[in-house]
Amino acid sequence: MKLAFSTLGVPGLPVPDVLALASEHGYHGVELRAHPEEPVHPGLSPAERADVAALFRGSGIEPLCVAGYARVAAPGDDAAVLGELRGLLRLAHDLGAPFVRVFPGGEGPHEEADAIAARRLGTAAEDASALGVRILLETHDSHRTGADAIRVLGPVGHRQVGALWDVMHTWLGGEQPAQTYAALAPQLGYVQVKDIASAEDTTPLPLGAGVLPLTECVEVLSRGGWDGWLCWEYEKRWYEQAAPLPGLLTAGRDHLVRLLGEAA
Repeated sequence: MKLAFSTLGVPGLPVPDVLALASEHGYHGVELRAHPEEPVHPGLSPAERADVAALFRGSGIEPLCVAGYARVAAPGDDAAVLGELRGLLRLAHDLGAPFVRVFPGGEGPHEEADAIAARRLGTAAEDASALGVRILLETHDSHRTGADAIRVLGPVGHRQVGALWDVMHTWLGGEQPAQTYAALAPQLGYVQVKDIASAEDTTPLPLGAGVLPLTECVEVLSRGGWDGWLCWEYEKRWYEQAAPLPGLLTAGRDHLVRLLGEAA
């Protein structure tokens, strides 16, 4: 498996500095938080996109994902959501990133939210296919578990639409790692790892210092023969009191490598 970290852990850090951290600490890729307050977002000009893509190529670090904030199950008109999603797909294509992350964001009865999300993702799948990018629905908010996500992904049934497994949200949803993997394996794009103190205190901690079942997750993935990406999503942007991520990156990589070795 390859290792990445999210720029959510280094808010506002310029791309060259992010790539330097990845190289220095032994990570293979970077998940790019795509928000206007970050250096990479859909408002970049063609020249700016080309510059970012060139920086990645020159560093040998891979742009894993454009992590957007489109909420595909949210109520309202489809056009605005699809427009946002298509902008993220174009950005990922221009940067050479294989994935775009979207949230569910559903409200009300889950049957209605499922249908809205499946309809929008099915429509956007054709754009994703044309651009060579895959849309990943994160286990998050209204669709926290693998069982929740598959209710949407099953009806979509398109190779360019898959799942992003956030291990915190499936754990908070009461789902065991083996259950999540069984639900998502055919559609799994990659896995976000992290650690927290408890369900009541989700302040990010160094990997291995909290309660999340990272050992079990890695074991399940290894037993299944899965060889994709593990991405450390350290939510520094939302928790200013959390320790700075750069000082934790080497130990985090070593922890993941150790878990992978033990599971092999």
